[in-house]
Amino acid sequence: MSARAAGTAVAAVLAAVQVCAQQPPAGAGSRAPASLRVLKVRGDISVIQGAGPNITVLTFPQGVTLVDAGTADRADDVLAAVRSLSTQPIRYIINTHGHADNTGGNLKLGSVGVQITGGNVAGQVGTDGAEIIAHEAVLDRMIAVRPPLPAAAVPQTTYHTDSMKLSTLYHGDAIQVFHEPAAHTDGDSIVWFRHHDVVAAGDVFSTVTYPVVDLERGGSINGVVAALNHILDIAFPDFRLEGGTLVVPGRGRISDSADVAYFRDMVTIVRDRVQDMIKKGMTLDQVKAAGPTRDYDPRYGATSGPWTTDQFVEAVYKSLSSKKR
Repeated sequence: MSARAAGTAVAAVLAAVQVCAQQPPAGAGSRAPASLRVLKVRGDISVIQGAGPNITVLTFPQGVTLVDAGTADRADDVLAAVRSLSTQPIRYIINTHGHADNTGGNLKLGSVGVQITGGNVAGQVGTDGAEIIAHEAVLDRMIAVRPPLPAAAVPQTTYHTDSMKLSTLYHGDAIQVFHEPAAHTDGDSIVWFRHHDVVAAGDVFSTVTYPVVDLERGGSINGVVAALNHILDIAFPDFRLEGGTLVVPGRGRISDSADVAYFRDMVTIVRDRVQDMIKKGMTLDQVKAAGPTRDYDPRYGATSGPWTTDQFVEAVYKSLSSKKR
């Protein structure tokens, strides 16, 4: 990027931040908790950060749509943040997968929602709460949890095909939910807001960590690479991949297709290195000692916390060593 283009981009970001800070959105009924960060993405889409993964928020005249719901213990704060954007009811919650940090807020946030219906009961059904949507693999895993989760905390609407279109529900904003098989888990979805040109990527994409590959829940490294390539297929880049389609990662900053391409390249290179070491007969300990991630560790690596570099390398190794993958 040229110095002039970089300066223009920085100025645009600063201007957007100033607008968000000085002019509360129309219809906002409260201020977001100081512990959470609310950022405008584009148009009527914002992101809430600080309650676990990023939560993408679409506001429209009849209500609010959320992509993921955060952790259960931050649900009240997330609700306050949503209310800082809109006083309309929460209509839909789309879960990108079934992990508790993404679905923990379903019960609280869904319970204060109101569904929109059609046909013989056209209008609002105030007792049903928000409609929770996910791939059917998410429902299968959530209903298997013991002790059982409340019925209102699990998806009521699921899909089992490659994608699900929600164009009739969102005030003219066509939304498509795509299944990404065997990626972060076996139930991953990415959500494409076509009118706004924004993709909510869930945990298949992060700007701050290596991708989490949950082998126990059907994840695989090849599925992660495929999901990242799918995002790039959807995205329309601007000049030299900068700008254009905006991508909200599971964790980290708002991105564009260049960021996704860099992350995809990193994951692909690490995968290929580990695959080559496996072909040479190297054990897991030998692969870890060889440091297949060494040139990316300063950006994505971790020696402690919920997902370390060692855990990532082990997941890649086991994923590629499995006959099922």
